[in-house]
Amino acid sequence: MVRRSRLEIFFDVLAVIDRGVSKPTRIMYKTNLSWTSLHEVFETLITGGFIQEKIFEKSKRYSITEKGRGALAYHLRSLEGLVQIQQLATH
Repeated sequence: MVRRSRLEIFFDVLAVIDRGVSKPTRIMYKTNLSWTSLHEVFETLITGGFIQEKIFEKSKRYSITEKGRGALAYHLRSLEGLVQIQQLATH
């Protein structure tokens, strides 16, 4: 099993939230993180301005910010470039 880097985990969480998943438990399941790890990631992403936390009575919801969307888009473009380079190298 290959372990994800911290950066990959941040982008996994951003991608899940960007797809419309906003409940913390759902985000935890979709990203395959423990509750403690997820809260550490939330703290970092909120502090950095990549996601927002909204509190509704007794529950919390998370949404991605424009800064988060920009970072995610940049990351995905970078991955596409790496795949293209790898494909060229194998041909």
